[in-house]
Amino acid sequence: MPPTLDRRHLLGLGGGAAVAAAVTVATPALSAAAPIESPFALGVGSGDPTPDGVVLWTRLAPEPLAVDGRGGMPSRPVPVQWRVAEDPGFRRIARAGAEVATPQWNHSVHAEVSGLRPDREYWYRFRVGNDLSPVGRTRTAPALGTALASMRFAFASCQNFYEGWFPAFDHMAKDDLDLIVHLGDYIYEGGNVGTLGRAHLPAHETFTLADYRIRYSQYKLDPSLQAAHASAPWVVTPDDHEVENDWAGDISQPDTEPDQDPAVFRARRAAAYKAYYENLPLRKSSMPAGPEMQVFRRLTFGGLAQLNVLDTRRWRTDQLAACVNDCPERWDENRTMLGAEQEQWLLGGLGSSRATWNILANQVFVMQADHAAGVPEQYSRDPWDGYAAARQRLFDGVHERDVDNFIVLTGDAHRSVAADLKLDFKDASSATVGTEFLGTSISSGGDGSDQDALGKVWLDENPHMKFHNKQRGYQRVTLTREHLQCDYVVTPVVTKPGGTAFTRASVFVEAGRPGVAGVTSG
Repeated sequence: MPPTLDRRHLLGLGGGAAVAAAVTVATPALSAAAPIESPFALGVGSGDPTPDGVVLWTRLAPEPLAVDGRGGMPSRPVPVQWRVAEDPGFRRIARAGAEVATPQWNHSVHAEVSGLRPDREYWYRFRVGNDLSPVGRTRTAPALGTALASMRFAFASCQNFYEGWFPAFDHMAKDDLDLIVHLGDYIYEGGNVGTLGRAHLPAHETFTLADYRIRYSQYKLDPSLQAAHASAPWVVTPDDHEVENDWAGDISQPDTEPDQDPAVFRARRAAAYKAYYENLPLRKSSMPAGPEMQVFRRLTFGGLAQLNVLDTRRWRTDQLAACVNDCPERWDENRTMLGAEQEQWLLGGLGSSRATWNILANQVFVMQADHAAGVPEQYSRDPWDGYAAARQRLFDGVHERDVDNFIVLTGDAHRSVAADLKLDFKDASSATVGTEFLGTSISSGGDGSDQDALGKVWLDENPHMKFHNKQRGYQRVTLTREHLQCDYVVTPVVTKPGGTAFTRASVFVEAGRPGVAGVTSG
């Protein structure tokens, strides 16, 4: 164990408040009493890689679950050194620098490193005084236009702390990935207890900045999550639970008070966005300003892949009250999922892309999903089904621009589906414009099952769906210039620690031929 950041040293760096160098945390949220002896108790991470760099993240918190949300840190800035090396032993230093961790941003660090070589593996760590952080591994993106032979990444979503452990992240960390894409619900906002001894902290629903900060600290103390963050660069986007279930634009949902007032809800969103940024490897271009945050952005990986990261919460129209029998309201042209600016940005980028694979990192499923056996049809309010005209604009735009190999990665639904994306879902003979891979949750929903009643209805009523599963896990994607393979990796038990994993199915797409080409069972 490296030397710890003691109280005298912290105060010497600009402290004011007393800081405990070793804090014993006794809480039902953790599997055992956890002595915290390092300012790096929340681990390290990297994200948003470019051909010449990456953002490095950590947050200083010797007392992560302190009730004021400050992590046991003083109300003064603290200098933090970082190093990037070409080897895990740090014999060949590629870049080095320093950042100032400030109390205004909860002593988080977002070091934007540049000057690295493209498509290279690097290792990094931080130092505060005599304290060294854990070592993280990262990788830069290939240079724009590079004829990349292959790429391997994972995508995941929905890790509810009180509903289970996170074994998927343990297995993901061992997969030697180039990238991890997280599609939202990184935390859950409710004050739930559950039955597993992993009760949420604080014990009430999160509303204030301190509430959200404590909740993130609780999640980020999880060793499985820390291992995945340290194993590869992440690209992240929030969904709803980072703020509140099913929020839309400036509208809170009717089951919560007191944020029915849009001004109160915006203040809550400002707190949630701030804590999200403080705890994830995001660039300063995504630093929130009050209730606003730049979420949608684009990353490229040589000539092989363009990744378009979406924001399907901030700019959407409110959900419909209900949607039965193909309700005509969902075809209202004034309803939007992305907002005009983001929609234009997305279609413009897709139309000009020269990448082999054009990928959306998307929160809620875009495919049509009739939930009812027979008639009448029934559709969910929150996914793109509730915004059918907006989906049609997207698909028409993809079709008219002749976008190659259009792929949508999705989370949120706590189940897995591979589906063809049809220009007209009512006409099975209409053009297939792309393929959607809906990925299951890390832990949300508990252990799950291979199939359930809704899954059977989906497969029966929606012929464009080619695979379904309702267990927990993650998705591992391998891209080449000729094909895409998505492995649905299942972790059948999350209600106990140490869960195993296996590949339930592999789904294939051939470049130049939109739609699912084949499914093989694991």
